[in-house]
Amino acid sequence: MTQADQYQDIRDAVAKLCARFPGEYWQALESTSAYPADFVHALTESGYLSILIPEEYGGAGLPLSAACAALEEIQRSGCNAGACHAQMYTMGTLLRHGSAQQKQQYLPAIARGELRLQAFGVTEPGSGTDTTRIQTRARRDKPSGDYIVSGQKVFISRTQHSDLMILLVRTTARKDCAKPTDGMSVLLVDMRSALDNGLTIKPIKTMMNHASTELFFDELRVPAANLIGEEGRGFSYIVDGMNAERILIAAECIGDARFFIEQASHYAGEREVFGRPIGLNQGIQFPIARAHVQTEAADAIVKRAAQKFERGEPCGSDANMAKLLASEASWQAGDICIQTFGGYGFATEYNIERKFRETRLYQVAPISTNLILSHIATHDLGLPKSF
Repeated sequence: MTQADQYQDIRDAVAKLCARFPGEYWQALESTSAYPADFVHALTESGYLSILIPEEYGGAGLPLSAACAALEEIQRSGCNAGACHAQMYTMGTLLRHGSAQQKQQYLPAIARGELRLQAFGVTEPGSGTDTTRIQTRARRDKPSGDYIVSGQKVFISRTQHSDLMILLVRTTARKDCAKPTDGMSVLLVDMRSALDNGLTIKPIKTMMNHASTELFFDELRVPAANLIGEEGRGFSYIVDGMNAERILIAAECIGDARFFIEQASHYAGEREVFGRPIGLNQGIQFPIARAHVQTEAADAIVKRAAQKFERGEPCGSDANMAKLLASEASWQAGDICIQTFGGYGFATEYNIERKFRETRLYQVAPISTNLILSHIATHDLGLPKSF
């Protein structure tokens, strides 16, 4: 049984759900920079956002590959999973490293849709992808044992639509650590009580409707019970979440690429110029066919990365390669789709330009293409580190 066959029921059900949210729905949201609350609610009610939560906590208990299938189909259907995909990849940090008490306290409520875990607080203005240089600091308050957090995060999505946030902080200064990756810790922040009590959220307007924000922490108090795992080992916990994030977003890019290829193929078969369908011309055929080949190749790496993650094997390089190949495949497919549509590709009613803007993000986030190449060069090829 192939991977696609294994999760075809999920794909079919997700496609049916997405049909309720056509292009006009997303266009209306963009006009006011609104969050797709109805779409996210529908996914939650159908159980897709709790797909990775174990059954004992009320979730579906399915592997990462199943989540990949769901996200891919969302993108392929012309919708945008960026509004809610974090609830899947943040699960890795909580599921693998959270305490039994934390899991029991939060996971059932997340599975029921009563709590939203959509925010992943890592990136900072002065660190970017160099996570070891984060400056947001959490010190212990001696009388209470609570953590007091001060600092700043940037390009953190969905914070205004999340009840909880996985937050990476420094609990020991970098200069006092044996390794740069030491001294970081993960806190689970309750956004409902934090807002205006030490946390300020500032929206960032971007080229796509992605609910991105900047966060300011001013002596925010977080209970010691909200520390995930051991203090000082947070970087390794976050890496688990990052690998899942890259694999899941790679699956989304595969969905985007297939959306573009299907749209271009259909249009090329119908659009007539000089008395014949433009799809008869190899100048139109070949780029679309090449995009399909690149997408299928990228999809094979995405599946391999997901399977390694599920088996608990080291998968950093595979996750990075999957994200690079899939994001490039989707971007190139989008470019070819616009070229096929010509002027109509820029018209909002066709949704090509919207999806084109959305998929461009993944050349930069959650890790840039150049940083992926640097990782492969040093970790896989033994080349000296360039930074």
